[in-house]
Amino acid sequence: MSSSFSLIPFLARRIAWSPHRSFARFILRISIIATTISVAVMIIAVSLVNGFQEAIQNKVFGFWGHIRIQERQAPRSLLSEEFPILQNTVLLDSIRKKKNVRSVHAFATRYGVLKTNEEMEGLMIKGVDRSFFLDQLPVFLKKGKAPAWPDSGFSRGILISQHTADRLRQSTGDSLVLYFLQAEQAPRPRQVQIAGIFKTGIDTYDRLYALADLRLIQQLNGWSGDRIGGYELMVEDPRQAEKVADEIYAIRDFPQTWDPTPITRLIPNIFDWLSLMDNTRVLLITLMIAVAVINLITCLLILVLDRVRMIGVLKALGAPDSSIQQLFLQQIGWILAWGIALGTLLGLGLLYLQMSTGFIRLPEEAYYIDRAAVKIVWGEVLAILGGTALVSLAIAWIPSWLVRRIQPVQAIRFR
Repeated sequence: MSSSFSLIPFLARRIAWSPHRSFARFILRISIIATTISVAVMIIAVSLVNGFQEAIQNKVFGFWGHIRIQERQAPRSLLSEEFPILQNTVLLDSIRKKKNVRSVHAFATRYGVLKTNEEMEGLMIKGVDRSFFLDQLPVFLKKGKAPAWPDSGFSRGILISQHTADRLRQSTGDSLVLYFLQAEQAPRPRQVQIAGIFKTGIDTYDRLYALADLRLIQQLNGWSGDRIGGYELMVEDPRQAEKVADEIYAIRDFPQTWDPTPITRLIPNIFDWLSLMDNTRVLLITLMIAVAVINLITCLLILVLDRVRMIGVLKALGAPDSSIQQLFLQQIGWILAWGIALGTLLGLGLLYLQMSTGFIRLPEEAYYIDRAAVKIVWGEVLAILGGTALVSLAIAWIPSWLVRRIQPVQAIRFR
């Protein structure tokens, strides 16, 4: 009997790939197209969400670091000046030796007003050290360069955002006056020159911040060279920022009045928004897998109903139900194989096209980036492909059990 029904694989191929037009062949083609689209949409959606989250996080982290170390204060916004802390070289070396710490930058901030002959703009001037200009600035710099860094005194070069440059109608190389406001004292002017223009794409930062030499802020505040506003730390893995902050606080000589705070706590609104995308991604994948499964179930039901007479003949000839089930499951296997392969090629092809051309544009004022960012995580892609295949095959067994309920005599008479 087994030799009699070695025809099952032949029949499966005949139904699927017959050169003659048939309803079954049409349904198989539609199912392959639907599976292709579902797989491609899942791969594209996951990669775009990953890319968007990483792009925004890199902008925020690049401007603020992953962890801030400052004097402990009452809860406040980032748009405020800091109480000074005293630099500690020994402690700084201990922090830099931590396994996940990539770099440490000193900073301080101060309110100021930039003035030209016709315009003025109030800003928070963020003073940074030379290492910040070397490590973090290239990500944001759109025009010009980092200011010259003299061995003594302070640099008069300043970096303003593209937004500020447009409002002041200034460009690189132009000079303007920077006024620092002090309580009960006349404003203290400083002649500065625009060394470069940056753009983060995050409206709050571009409207309210400019970058200058840390030593300028120290001088205006009357601080000695060992006093700063705080430290900004970059870590290798942003997901470990909380753990690294706890490890730093546990250092024996770490001052108890200092606070190492992950930037995710200081700007929760942006990171809460980004975390919501994880829910959106899960929902979209669930919907696409559901679409693929429903498509395959519908296809299998149609194939079974379309071949009721053939099933009756096979049963009359002694074919076991399991062999006939395998015939239809093999159809589903081909749909999945072709659909997953074509969907992967389509999805990855469109993603690589976006990476090379950036043809999907976004309004930067709403999304903080001007084009859709892509990050392909191969583990997630494989999980999508494997999960789609396993879930679809598992669910496809359910309609295949209809074969067992078909009676040969009734099936042969079926019209």
